[in-house]
Amino acid sequence: MGNIAHPTRKTVLTPFGPVTLAEAAGRIVRLDWRADPGDASPLLEEASRQMLAYFDRRLSRFDLPLDWGSGLHAAVRRAMAKIPLGETRTYGQLAKLVAAPAQAVGQACGANPLPILIPCHRVTGTDWFGGFSAPGGVETKAALLRHEGALLL
Repeated sequence: MGNIAHPTRKTVLTPFGPVTLAEAAGRIVRLDWRADPGDASPLLEEASRQMLAYFDRRLSRFDLPLDWGSGLHAAVRRAMAKIPLGETRTYGQLAKLVAAPAQAVGQACGANPLPILIPCHRVTGTDWFGGFSAPGGVETKAALLRHEGALLL
């Protein structure tokens, strides 16, 4: 198991290209949109299995120890994790849940180090799609939502 300075890593091949999961202190701490292989751990092997099951439509909710962060970021990440597969919420709806301004929620979504695992792609603006950190930006966000069967207008 890696430490914070040198996390253990595993690259997973997804329909969106390679992503690398990083583990530190027994939790998944980061997902990077690139290949950066390292020595995998049992936790990273399980995370890889769950990611592949998600992309094969055999998994609707990840069950992994995640680093949620702290403060508002943790509250927003936990709220995002509760959004069911195939559904979306607006920044404003999450803002009400966590008692914070929608702009702060948007910033917390943008700072999410665990996209896909903590589904920030399920959060949109009221009359706009919002951003996304992956290569391809909002096109990748839309593709993830289509993969989940979300209704895109």
